[in-house]
Amino acid sequence: MKKEFLALTTIVLLGISSTSQAKQEICVFDLLGKAGESYKMMEEWALAAKTWNTDVQLIAYQNEELADKDFKNGKCDAAYITTMRARQYNKFAGSIDALGGVPTNAIALKAITFVLDKRNVKRLKTKIDNEEIEIGGIGQIGPAYIFVNDRAINTIEKGKGKKFAVLAYDKAQIAMVERVGAIPVPSDISNFIKKFNTGEVPMVGAPAYAFKPLEMEKGLGSKGALINFPVLNVTADLVFRSQKFPATFGNDSRTWFIKQLPRQFSMVKRLEEGIPAKYRLNLSKVDTEKYQKLLRDGRMDLTRQGIYDPTMMSVLKRARCTVDRTNFECSLAGE
Repeated sequence: MKKEFLALTTIVLLGISSTSQAKQEICVFDLLGKAGESYKMMEEWALAAKTWNTDVQLIAYQNEELADKDFKNGKCDAAYITTMRARQYNKFAGSIDALGGVPTNAIALKAITFVLDKRNVKRLKTKIDNEEIEIGGIGQIGPAYIFVNDRAINTIEKGKGKKFAVLAYDKAQIAMVERVGAIPVPSDISNFIKKFNTGEVPMVGAPAYAFKPLEMEKGLGSKGALINFPVLNVTADLVFRSQKFPATFGNDSRTWFIKQLPRQFSMVKRLEEGIPAKYRLNLSKVDTEKYQKLLRDGRMDLTRQGIYDPTMMSVLKRARCTVDRTNFECSLAGE
């Protein structure tokens, strides 16, 4: 009897030990895999997580769709993916990348810091299929600009009827491209730049993060340009299953992400400075305001359709008008 008891006790203790030693697996998407800035940042996050009584194993993905699929299927307990794709898990945080919602880095810093603040904890949790999914951080990737293979396409009117590579899963991008009269070409984050570089599409939106690694100069050629007007601010979300992590993990992780923001914005500045000035095409003040109004109208329409979260739209407007009180929209109702 004693032997049976000892054997049972040993099995139980071994079970507890193996559970405590089990690592939570994190799917990390980065276009450049382990060589990318996002993955390197997550390596530092993984080290910090040890101090929160969390031991994680990062799995690098260059295919974002697969990273998301593996998170859905439970292969990973958390995933670091673009906010546009993460919107399906949390519309509040997932709307921070709204078209035209974050036109400057100063506004982006305010918006991300506010969203990750402790006062928004409830908004960062969502019940999906009886599981609680939580946002554990938001990372800055940078403003996305429109790249064209011919600088003669320097107005919205001249882009009408032309093909524009869009992410197939983002209804907001598709709707906005159709709104301006261009033709959306459904793509994935792994091939949308390739379509531009090979001439399949003459227009694409992308952050500076993609410029050198994905050799966008091939698509720009001798006549192309970057229209110096950010159409959206690209970020990434850490989404995780709350029950798989310690109770304080979410707050610890979000606090860590907030502390990384100054360094991330410095990275964005460095990457943007790496794009040759010859490619930049500046808009007139009149055109800039025209595009801001166009994006605002589109954003409000997408919010009415349920694609964007109305609370987040109010947060972003407040951030924009805090940084620039002279902006035309600050005296207007809506958002």
